[in-house]
Amino acid sequence: MAVPTAKQVVSLMQRLFFVNRYFAPDHSATSQLLTQLAVHLAQSGRAVHVITSRQLYDDPGAELPGSEELQGVQIHRVIGSRFGRSRMASRAIDYLSFYASARQLLLKMVRPSDIVVTMTDPPLLSILGTHIRRRTGARTINWLQDIYPEIAAELGVPLVSSPLARGLRARRDLSLRSADANVVVGTCMAERLTGFGVAAELIHTAPNWCNDESIRPLPSRTNPLRKQWELGDKFVVGYSGNLGRAHEFETLLAAADKLKSDPNIVFLFIGGGHHMRALEQRVKDAGLISQFRFLPYQEEGLLPFSLSVPNLHWISLRPELDGLVVPSKVYGIAAAGRPFISVSSPSGEVARLATRFGSGIVVAPGHSAELARVIRRLAGDSQEVDAVGARARAMIDRHYARRHALGRWVSVIEKVEQMAEPDMTGLAESALAAEGTRERLHA
Repeated sequence: MAVPTAKQVVSLMQRLFFVNRYFAPDHSATSQLLTQLAVHLAQSGRAVHVITSRQLYDDPGAELPGSEELQGVQIHRVIGSRFGRSRMASRAIDYLSFYASARQLLLKMVRPSDIVVTMTDPPLLSILGTHIRRRTGARTINWLQDIYPEIAAELGVPLVSSPLARGLRARRDLSLRSADANVVVGTCMAERLTGFGVAAELIHTAPNWCNDESIRPLPSRTNPLRKQWELGDKFVVGYSGNLGRAHEFETLLAAADKLKSDPNIVFLFIGGGHHMRALEQRVKDAGLISQFRFLPYQEEGLLPFSLSVPNLHWISLRPELDGLVVPSKVYGIAAAGRPFISVSSPSGEVARLATRFGSGIVVAPGHSAELARVIRRLAGDSQEVDAVGARARAMIDRHYARRHALGRWVSVIEKVEQMAEPDMTGLAESALAAEGTRERLHA
């Protein structure tokens, strides 16, 4: 029987611990990303553990099993409070209870050879990762989907200028600078981290992804949802997902008012969120309801069809939030072979994609007349719509396919694993020596 090398023993001893409040069977965006990455890594032979809650994003009262295995991933669900997202105080209590329970379990399970990957739900999990690193000697990776408390400050959340918040920001910055790697989902976010004093070699850009194998271009005329939703041959400007506080809809609403004389143009909104309800009410108040259709979230299996219903997708992000959050829905839109029009910063993440690949158009917030002109022009030029949509799909195939994203992640993890090897050499050699002693005793 061949004796493993010290490097092989180290590899076997290393485990990956991901920490995020939601995981499968939850279907929220970060949950789906984490689930796909964790399963991919487990199927490649790594020991993968996930520390998560027992709740579902849309059902805080759910009681998922405390432990479970999913395609090789070991899931550990901790107990926490369940007040939900309706109020700020309720959220804060839920966050704190998750921090406490996750900390207790990580301290119990993690050893020096492990790698702990913290996400950003709840916010500031990187601080917990730094604490675990100091207590156990494990390596740490921060996977940043958004950046708090800066987002809260831009959205006008109370207390973010308090001494407590300033202290948390300082600890957050330290946790980013002391990590073995920080994975960000866009180049603007990487620039934000550089501004926090994080060394460039610690920042890795790995954009989010979609299931581009199942989401593929589908002609409108053959899409069954077009008929079911009675959209016929209309030019549909669509939105899919959560419409929250980070999004601005005033520009779109004003553009819709300028287009109300054209019955061929329809705005289709699928999903929910704080601003979705507000937009629906504003549409009614403005007498524009005949131009709009509002539908609830659709089943995941319908996503390839629902994303292909619109001729053009609308994206929005308040410019002050650029680099703090990235509208990752752009990848699903592009996978469906549809162009996008983004009301956001002309120098932001989505604008960079549009400029580099010719996959969309960007209009600055407040420029409703320009937005209306672009929509009207595209509604009358199907060839341009098809050409931009084709470039969007090519962008995915060449640069942002799921296989590319998972490959970037594997590269980051391998780099951190190699960092850990020198610290583990003595332990590995001890393990091999003990194995040799056992073999001699049985000879």
